[in-house]
Amino acid sequence: MKFTQKLTLISMASLLTVGLAQAVTPAAAPAGPLALPEARISDQAVSGDQQAYRLLQERIKKLNDGGVRVGDYYLSKAQCWLDVSYHEYTRNDRSDFPLQALQESAKIVAALESGSRPNPGDDTPLVNGATRLREDLWRDFAQLHQSTGFACAAQKVACGEVELVHAGNEYKQQGWRHANPYVQLAEDAQAAAQSAAAACPVDRPTPPPEPVPPPPRIEHERITLDMDALFPFDKAGPNDLLPQGAAKIRELAAHLKQGYVQIDTLSVTGHTDRLGSDAYNQALSEKRALAVKQFLREQGITNVISAYGKGKSVPVAACDKVAPRAALIACLQPNRRVEIELTGIKSVPLATDKP
Repeated sequence: MKFTQKLTLISMASLLTVGLAQAVTPAAAPAGPLALPEARISDQAVSGDQQAYRLLQERIKKLNDGGVRVGDYYLSKAQCWLDVSYHEYTRNDRSDFPLQALQESAKIVAALESGSRPNPGDDTPLVNGATRLREDLWRDFAQLHQSTGFACAAQKVACGEVELVHAGNEYKQQGWRHANPYVQLAEDAQAAAQSAAAACPVDRPTPPPEPVPPPPRIEHERITLDMDALFPFDKAGPNDLLPQGAAKIRELAAHLKQGYVQIDTLSVTGHTDRLGSDAYNQALSEKRALAVKQFLREQGITNVISAYGKGKSVPVAACDKVAPRAALIACLQPNRRVEIELTGIKSVPLATDKP
């Protein structure tokens, strides 16, 4: 290529000391001037320029060594700017394109090294006054930046954008025939980026764990049955149950089976009034508790059932000043009872459940 450029003439000594030092200093945005085009005829000048490329390439490698992925958008863009700069440098491009492309690479690298934001790589300047070609490709690359699969397409997008500038520079300098190969590279990068983005696994947010249901509450229930409704006076055997007493116990058995998914403890305790001796009442209460237990078994209650008799030891009605005897017997009726106590886990509340 035969193009002129207006660069401030600097001495070769300044180039190799100050200029190249700037090229490798992370805080310095420019890559450092390459040798003037007309000076690129000596081994010393070319060697100095090659060293500038090598040093910048080493900085890119160091970033990757530190964990910045090769496919990272900014690292990829820095590499592609360096590649197109070196490509045109070796093709003897005498315009400002090699220098300005190298400077773009160095600016991105410096930002990655310092962690500064925004990164200059967010922009893709038309260096050296390159013509902006293929608006459709620019639009596609911009849309890919917003896609959910951009992480998988970042490298292709970065290099595709740089190749569009490369193509625009060639078009400006020598027309379409020279730009065509680089347009093809941009098209290939766009197609590959689209495919990579479409196939990219999307990081979906982890759904919150299902709420852990509270542990089932252990319920305690006490059911009191009127002994006078269960047995005739002074009777206690299983065959002595009154019809209405048997019906009450069947109802109780149905409640236990339907109202509980789990029964942990189940006890039947018989009680009497104070009339009669302690021994008589103790035996009567025990027999009646055992009779209720047996009848529950016959109704399909297979849980372990404890049966106790407490005689007249736990009255609920005193009736101390009640007379005559018939009135006293009626007053003491609440003491003649069977208490069923259970603990367990209820299924659904039933109408017979007590709060």
